[in-house]
Amino acid sequence: MVRRPLILLTNDDGIEAPGLRALEAALCPLGELWTVAPGEERSTSSHSVNLRRALRVRRLGRRRWAVFGTPVDAVFVALFALLPRRPALVASGVNGGPNLGTDTIYSGTVAAAREAALRGVPGLAVSLVEGTDYGPAARVAARVADQVLRAGSGAQAEGRGVLLNLNVPAAPRPGLRVTRLGRRHYPEEVALRRISSASWSARIGGFPVGSDRTPGTDTRAVHDGYASLSVLTLDLTQRDARRRFPGLFARLAREEGGRR
Repeated sequence: MVRRPLILLTNDDGIEAPGLRALEAALCPLGELWTVAPGEERSTSSHSVNLRRALRVRRLGRRRWAVFGTPVDAVFVALFALLPRRPALVASGVNGGPNLGTDTIYSGTVAAAREAALRGVPGLAVSLVEGTDYGPAARVAARVADQVLRAGSGAQAEGRGVLLNLNVPAAPRPGLRVTRLGRRHYPEEVALRRISSASWSARIGGFPVGSDRTPGTDTRAVHDGYASLSVLTLDLTQRDARRRFPGLFARLAREEGGRR
């Protein structure tokens, strides 16, 4: 008998988040689901991982576990301790709120999918841009996940899995836009409040957050009402750095030549 593909589900909003429940319901027909997610909300934790402290792990059901750490912790523990075999896909979400453009740097949702991709497993991060009805976003995610599973080894290259970032409006228009990352503009604000003569509290950020509307970007796609799917890179090398920063590289070349 052919085994169904194993799909690992996780998130950064916590094991009881409604977006995770919606994703479980939507992906259930596609394979054998295992859910391993943070025991508590760990939004904007980026790719943080705990290496110096033991993590509490709690079994909540036959294939459902809570890891009291970051989203990356949850994926790592799942891959190398809890799952009975290697998953065919790791799906992270559905996040409450967008992960567009520069959001992906801070996002725990995206980081969980990235950790999977780094380990050779296709990773899909899913976010609902606005609202609280996670069903439509989860259904779009299921269609993307189905294609990833059907692609098999075609969703892997050079020992890494593909890394996909899906953002879905509350009521998406028909069709899916394949995009590149746009830019999100965060207010550069810090609210300082004095606590005592020698200490303060600082609260970072503010609203509204702005987004560019350049054609072809994820920010433009969701502005136009479409679900956006971006393929993210795991190689952070700036390959055209010499062209982009010629003044710097001219100086570095002189420095390098002077040390020979």
